[in-house]
Amino acid sequence: MDPEPDQPSSTAADAAPAQPPSSPSQPDAQATSEGPDSGRAAVAAAAGSMSRDADVDMKEVELNELEPEKQPMNAAAGAAGVAAAGGAEKNGLVKIKVADDEAEAAAAKFTGLTKEELLKVASSPGWVRTRWALLVLFWLGWFGMLAGAVVIIVQAPRCRELPVQRWWHKGALYRIGDVKAFLGGDAGNLEGLKGQLDYLNSLKVKGIVLGPLHKNPEDDFHQTNLNEVDPALGSKEDFEAFLQSAKKKSIRVVLDLTPNYRGQNSWFQPMDSDVVAIKVKDALNFWLNIGVDGFQVRDVEALKNAPSVLAEWQNITKSFSEDSLLIAGTNSSDLAQILHLLSVSNDVLLTSSYLAHPSHSGEQVQLLITQYLNATDNRWCSWSLSQAGLMTSILPASLLRLYHMLLFTIPGTPVFSYGDEIGLEAAVLPGQPMKAPVMLWNESSIPSAMGPVDPNKTVKGQSEAAGSLLSLFRRLSEQRTKERSLLHGDLHLLPAGPGLFAYVRQWDQNKRFLVLLNFRDTNQAVRLGGTRLPMGASLPTSVDLSFGTHEGRSEGSPLELNKLDMKPHEGLLFHFPYVA
Repeated sequence: MDPEPDQPSSTAADAAPAQPPSSPSQPDAQATSEGPDSGRAAVAAAAGSMSRDADVDMKEVELNELEPEKQPMNAAAGAAGVAAAGGAEKNGLVKIKVADDEAEAAAAKFTGLTKEELLKVASSPGWVRTRWALLVLFWLGWFGMLAGAVVIIVQAPRCRELPVQRWWHKGALYRIGDVKAFLGGDAGNLEGLKGQLDYLNSLKVKGIVLGPLHKNPEDDFHQTNLNEVDPALGSKEDFEAFLQSAKKKSIRVVLDLTPNYRGQNSWFQPMDSDVVAIKVKDALNFWLNIGVDGFQVRDVEALKNAPSVLAEWQNITKSFSEDSLLIAGTNSSDLAQILHLLSVSNDVLLTSSYLAHPSHSGEQVQLLITQYLNATDNRWCSWSLSQAGLMTSILPASLLRLYHMLLFTIPGTPVFSYGDEIGLEAAVLPGQPMKAPVMLWNESSIPSAMGPVDPNKTVKGQSEAAGSLLSLFRRLSEQRTKERSLLHGDLHLLPAGPGLFAYVRQWDQNKRFLVLLNFRDTNQAVRLGGTRLPMGASLPTSVDLSFGTHEGRSEGSPLELNKLDMKPHEGLLFHFPYVA
């Protein structure tokens, strides 16, 4: 008897490929034809046999039936593996081994301590002591920082309260008395004046004092109209357009209302002064509503009871806006008369010939400035050499740079006439009265009657030269507008020796400025080291040079004050930091 063949294992039986249905002649086809119920019963029996014989549970996952070229490679590989094992599966079905031990998965998950366990640990003596230690350290640190902040606040130096600053406190004023002469010919008018606003903006001036512009037949009281623009200069609409253009450049416009500016007496005859004063009041309201920022009147010493009249006009301007300015001008250089004009109103700016002293020595200039500031109780003031004229009509050319630095660095508003920034001189033609000088813009703007003019004296020539008077004016004006110590700082005079005028401008904790001016035509040695300043401060032995009136010095470099020599008519501007 032949030996009985070995029975295949259940695993092998499971892996045997199922025979697909091929034709109705095969037995499977016969079974299928017998009805759907018998077919499903056969499949269920086969599946039950495979489940009973398997070592691990398997779950059947059905894939999307894709086209063969779109099926993922891993699915194809899985199918190949199944086929290699000897079994055939329906296309799109793979068998995946899944861990089904729920108890093992639950044990692997971390759940932490329960509330009861946490409270038990937190109540242990070690943790209680640790919490109390951390709490004490926190509050000790908090109170320590609070105490430190209080000490810093108490010991820190107090900042000074800033004074009220109006627009005329923040820079220079620029007078354009004759529009035609400023523009360089008889064709000058308000329309042409708009074209020079960029130039005025480059000077960093805060306002222009314009005119007079009103209709004024010479010495004709009845035909003078303070509310009408001279037709030769334009119309009221032209003036309004100029005001709008100036405001876009942040330049304020102060209108000169001196009534009889073309005549011999600025206020006509004494018998007419009362009527003229009433006309001026009406004109103030008229032009304020047009949009001007203030007014100027000259030769006010000719008015009856001038202080009261000025106070009344000032009330009109201030009632319209606190930013409206009134400037009074006088030819007087007498301090007592100047103080009389200022006795009623404290807000009026006064231009005069007070600084037009013939000696022009350092000692004399220092005395004039000190007396004026003391007599006016350090009220805000303005500085100029006259109420309308050019600096060259009063000063020699060698002192022009020195006075520019002086006017820009002492407390108050500096006031200049057009042409002062280039050293313009008033040309007097033989046999003719003095007229307003023509502004020298360039060589082509010079009238033929003046003859040849040095190109270095024109605006164009000086704009291209770093060491020119125009360049110095621009630098001083810019420095004046941005430094608090120069804007509204205190003035502290320093002893400096013969011919020298020295002072420090300082404000609170801001950068300080030292100004040295040599009014002599010889070299002067400076000895300022160790000089005491207010509030216990000391002048440093070494200071940094901002710039000077003459070329040849290294700007920005420190200089030893006890070894400094100044050139003839030289001015130097230094700065040094605040030290607590």
